[in-house]
Amino acid sequence: MNEIIKSLYNRKSMRVYEEKSIPQEMKKVILEAAAQAPTAGCQQLYTILDITDEELKKALSETCDYQPFIAKAPMVLVFCADCKKWYDAYLEAGCEPRKPGIGDPMLAVTDTAIAAQNAVVAAESFGIGSCYIGDIMENYEKQRRLLNLPNYVFPAVMLVFGWPTQQQKNRSKPQRCAQEHIVHENTYRSMDDTELREMLSHQYKNSTFEDWCKAFCKRKYNSDFSKEMTRSVGEYLKQFE
Repeated sequence: MNEIIKSLYNRKSMRVYEEKSIPQEMKKVILEAAAQAPTAGCQQLYTILDITDEELKKALSETCDYQPFIAKAPMVLVFCADCKKWYDAYLEAGCEPRKPGIGDPMLAVTDTAIAAQNAVVAAESFGIGSCYIGDIMENYEKQRRLLNLPNYVFPAVMLVFGWPTQQQKNRSKPQRCAQEHIVHENTYRSMDDTELREMLSHQYKNSTFEDWCKAFCKRKYNSDFSKEMTRSVGEYLKQFE
C-alpha cells in the first residue's frame, strides 16, 4: 500500500489539538493544495475564508452547535460555495448573464467540497489533523452576519486543523460500511430489509437493529440541529429561486 492510500485509509477526525501553531509555510501549501483541486470548467466556484480573528473563531464555535474546540484550533477555514464572483465578472464585462439559479449552487458545492478535501489530504501529509464542521450550514442569519456573506454565497464546508494529541492519534477510526453496500454496479438498487441490517451490523453490535436505529434517528436525523440545518439551507436556496 502506497503512502497516499495509507493516509486516506487512516485519516480520521481530530478534535483535540496540542497548543502549537501551524507554520505559515505549511498553511500556504495547504491552501494552494485546495486551489489545485478539480473544478468545473476551471471556474473554482468557491471562496475560502481564513478565520484568524480569535473573537470570530469563538463566535463560530458557539453558532456551530457550541463546540469549544473550534475556538482553540490553530487554523480554521470556511469554504464558501461562491456563485457571486462569476456573476459579477459577467456584469463587469458587459455580458447579459441570467441570475444564478438552483443548479448553480449544486455545482459550486461540489467544487467547494473537492477543494476542502484537498486541504484535508495536504494537512494529513504534514501530520496535521482536521475535522469537518457541518454545523456551519446552520443558523443562517447569524453565520451571514458574522462572515459578511452576500447573496449567492453559501458556507458549504468548515474545517478546523491542528496538531492532534496522542490520545486523538490512538483513538480508533469508526468502521465504514462494507463495499457491497456502498458500490452498486451500473444502476441504483434499493436494498431490502436483510441487506439494510447487514449494512449497519457493525453499528449495533451491542444492541438490536431497531433500538440502534431509533436512538441514532433521534440523535441525528430528527435532532434540533438537523432541523435547523434544513431550515437554514432552505433560506440560502431562496436566493436562487
